[in-house]
Amino acid sequence: MKCQTGVFALLIFGSALVAQQGQSRQVEWLYYGADPAASKYSPADDITPQNVQRLGIAWQWEHGEQALEEYGTVPFRFENQPLMVDGVLYVTTPYNNAAALDAETGKELWRFDSGAVKLGGIPGTGFKHRGPALWRDRNDGNKLRVLLNTRNQLFSLDAATGKPVASFGDNNRGGVVSLTDGYPRPISDVRHVNHGASPPVVYRDIVVVGSSIPDRYQLSSEPPGIVQGFDARTGKRLWVWNAIPQSPTDFGASTWEEGSWRFTGHGNVWGPMAVDTARGLVYFGTSTPGNDYYGGRRLGKNEPAESIVCLDINTGQRKWSFQMVHHGLWDYDNPAAPNLVTLTVDGKRIDAVAQVTKQGFTYVFDRVSGRPVWPIVERPVPTVTDVPGERVWPTQPFPTKPPPFVRQGVSLEDANDLTPAIKELAQTEMKKYRLGPLFTPPSLGGTLQLPGNEGGANWGGAMWDAQTGRLYVRTKDVLRYNGVIANDGADTFIDHAYSGHLPAPARPATKLGAMPLIKPPYAHLTAMDLNKGEILWQVPVGEGSLAIRNHPLLKGVKLPDRLGSPTNGGAILTGGGLIFVGGGDGYLYAFDKNDGRELWRGKLPYVNAENTMTYRTRAGRQFVLASTGAGPDASLVAFALDLEAK
Repeated sequence: MKCQTGVFALLIFGSALVAQQGQSRQVEWLYYGADPAASKYSPADDITPQNVQRLGIAWQWEHGEQALEEYGTVPFRFENQPLMVDGVLYVTTPYNNAAALDAETGKELWRFDSGAVKLGGIPGTGFKHRGPALWRDRNDGNKLRVLLNTRNQLFSLDAATGKPVASFGDNNRGGVVSLTDGYPRPISDVRHVNHGASPPVVYRDIVVVGSSIPDRYQLSSEPPGIVQGFDARTGKRLWVWNAIPQSPTDFGASTWEEGSWRFTGHGNVWGPMAVDTARGLVYFGTSTPGNDYYGGRRLGKNEPAESIVCLDINTGQRKWSFQMVHHGLWDYDNPAAPNLVTLTVDGKRIDAVAQVTKQGFTYVFDRVSGRPVWPIVERPVPTVTDVPGERVWPTQPFPTKPPPFVRQGVSLEDANDLTPAIKELAQTEMKKYRLGPLFTPPSLGGTLQLPGNEGGANWGGAMWDAQTGRLYVRTKDVLRYNGVIANDGADTFIDHAYSGHLPAPARPATKLGAMPLIKPPYAHLTAMDLNKGEILWQVPVGEGSLAIRNHPLLKGVKLPDRLGSPTNGGAILTGGGLIFVGGGDGYLYAFDKNDGRELWRGKLPYVNAENTMTYRTRAGRQFVLASTGAGPDASLVAFALDLEAK
């Protein structure tokens, strides 16, 4: 809860500096993705390749939340990405609370307690929150509202005071509406739902909120993921869209054999969303239906799960969708916000939408019609399975452009080769499990899956450079052991016959320990030319974990400076030509957007797992912010140029 004055004081000295600051216009950050189209781009250009080395910590702010024994809760990763408007930062905390900070100094102005922590812990995911949304009430003196989605409620707060707005929602509980009343099936336990991960999106006077049924719950007749539209002024629910069909006439119902849509849950919409404000369309990704690794009681393609979906934001009606994974068995949901882009392909200008995925693909569509910009081909994939009752879908959709941005599939050639001895040990271990190309199904004996269930790309998403037609994405290459075992009934959260979430079968200990089975790098930053559908460059991000660097098998071995540090957070692009990204290793990095050269890194108090953001204040100072840490050891860190050095 405290703000710490950092390395550089906010000094004003001399008339020349005052004049220089007066020429600088304020650059705000109004949306989670910088703008409704999720570009993650800011025109702020004070920090450049020429002066980035002068960045230092200006201030820090701590959310101050602790483990609470009475509720059985622990704050999870500090994944917040603040918004900045009119010199004020709006921040959310792991416990789904909100605060306002002075954007120049980090001083806390107000704090709002949502009470979400009283609902208790969330099995499997923990308490976290990625940010609020903002809306202006032009019928009430143009007042600004902070929209905070929590585990089960949506709050409208007065941005000036942090107080709930009495005219929003139930008059008996002014300022809040329920997010669980719109489900088509009863909610037996409030822990079954979580609306507090990614922030809402706003279009005119409509607020759109996604949802998540925690993966740890795998019970019959669980709720499906839903998307809801609310009146931003009154809180009235306007529409509900179900990620799993709820009647025989709903889109996709015929792709669920024996009517399994009737009792299947999940299909969540937990990632960030994007809005085409000119057309009134909202875009988002859906996730795997329950459960993530066993589909024996939901045979079929299971549309529109694991799809990109476009809805009319005024009505909630589906305009189009495209399924990236048929009958998902890999937890390859779509967690990243789609990027709304304008391309010139073969001389034709196209308003498009690009979706980066966990499996390492970039799917690109005409954003109005849903037609692929480049062909997407159904290709045969491995179908042999030893899991009783399972039937693997025989093909999956592969985009022909751009190429994959991560390694896909596992063979012995992927074995860690930092030394000959490590390669031999890695291959010996890998031979114990099923190996194969992308979409090799899980097995009772264990399948090695690459990319793993966290990607590839994750909720950090991609950045769009409209000036160059480039899409940038931060990714990771991490194996997952995808083993499915029979349910012995010991876990009351699971009633499926098989699951990959049950305790994994014992695996023989190896001499590798924390050493990854596959060769580095384990994280990359990739640039793609979306006008041509080509990858331009790819560089490693992060120095890699100390557990790898200090491993006894690497004693005396000269290692690359950057082994790559996997994390789910993304990056931002600035008008100064820089990409800022948390390294996942205790540093914030800056790369040249043109060629991927690493230009700077600054030490953080804790590991960064969230997207960064940037803004310029009225005083003429550009800040770059990173949320760091987890639990009570967490801090929002603001970097700025050293004014005294000018």
